[in-house]
Amino acid sequence: MDKTHPVPYSVALISECAESMVLRKLLDRYIFTELLSPFLVSLGALCFVMLTRELLRLVELLVSKGVGLFAVLKVFANLLPSFLVLTLPIAGIIASITAFGRLSFDKELVAMRAAGLSLLRLARPVFLFALLVFALTLWLAQWGQPWSSMNLKKVALNLLRDQLVLALERGTFNEPIPKMMIYVSDLGEEEESTGIFVSDARNPDDPRIIVAQQYRVFIDASTNQVALRLQEGVIHSKPDEIDEYQQIAFSSYDLKLSLNQSGYTSTEERPSYETIMTQLSQSQGRDPSALRRLMEYYKDLAFPTASLVFCILGVPVGIVSKRSGRIGGFAVGVLVVIVYYVLNIGCEFLVTTAVLSPFAGAWLPNGVFSLVTIMWFYKMSRE
Repeated sequence: MDKTHPVPYSVALISECAESMVLRKLLDRYIFTELLSPFLVSLGALCFVMLTRELLRLVELLVSKGVGLFAVLKVFANLLPSFLVLTLPIAGIIASITAFGRLSFDKELVAMRAAGLSLLRLARPVFLFALLVFALTLWLAQWGQPWSSMNLKKVALNLLRDQLVLALERGTFNEPIPKMMIYVSDLGEEEESTGIFVSDARNPDDPRIIVAQQYRVFIDASTNQVALRLQEGVIHSKPDEIDEYQQIAFSSYDLKLSLNQSGYTSTEERPSYETIMTQLSQSQGRDPSALRRLMEYYKDLAFPTASLVFCILGVPVGIVSKRSGRIGGFAVGVLVVIVYYVLNIGCEFLVTTAVLSPFAGAWLPNGVFSLVTIMWFYKMSRE
């Protein structure tokens, strides 16, 4: 009589563990996929909201200023890293709130917990997702944003040069920048024989009328200015005194147009760490501007770290606000970020008044939110 031999316990256990590992990998992939959809949707919506601040200026460049579509797209591409640094942390917390809110509302989270999976184990895909968002935000803040700022300045200089070239159209009055009018005579067949008329009222105390026989456009990259080099001309100016009048003849004169005077975006150069510390030492640590600048340097790492905290905080917040839905998750995520920014503003005020050190002011909001995240996560895992 044949006897059936039972499968050894160790083999059955290994088979069960292997099956369990496969199921858990599928579960991790499922939760990670749940995070991606609201993350991409909210990131696109937030970037569009950020773009609306610059949309009118970009449309003006495209329609009224005569700038090409490719140049406008280059401006948008260079503005995008600055948008992403601000929107990635918000999109991260919205994604985790929306995903775990839906899992909790549809009782899927209850089934997963009933299968013996802890909340810490279920949040493993969120930790991976948070690390990816943190790494991308850190890279953009440390390298992407400075690179785009340099490129944006070059693009703005080229746009200003193109605007000036368009203003040199013969036989028409053009205003390349506010309070400057240019007219080029259309009598000559060649550019060398064409006269140019410039009304420069940028300085209201010293308005000038400039007439020259020849001109040339060039970029002064060292000073971030576009210049119109005039040759063989006369400057007519009228000082404050009514009975005075000045006339100056020149053989060569550079009329410079700064980005700050134009309608194009110009990025402010941030002083170095050594310069800031020198200002603080000279003011005995009381210079509000230097204190704020030093706090911004510490925020270069503190703000990307906030994206890591936000993504994990979204897990307990999503479980609590499970009936909010996708729109509700968006609103709750934005509300959390608003609280974070209000706390940042309060810390910045305390730093400028020398109550807090710049390092403490930059990292205190992260510390508060990290403590809230740990306590709330622990409470949800016990329930």
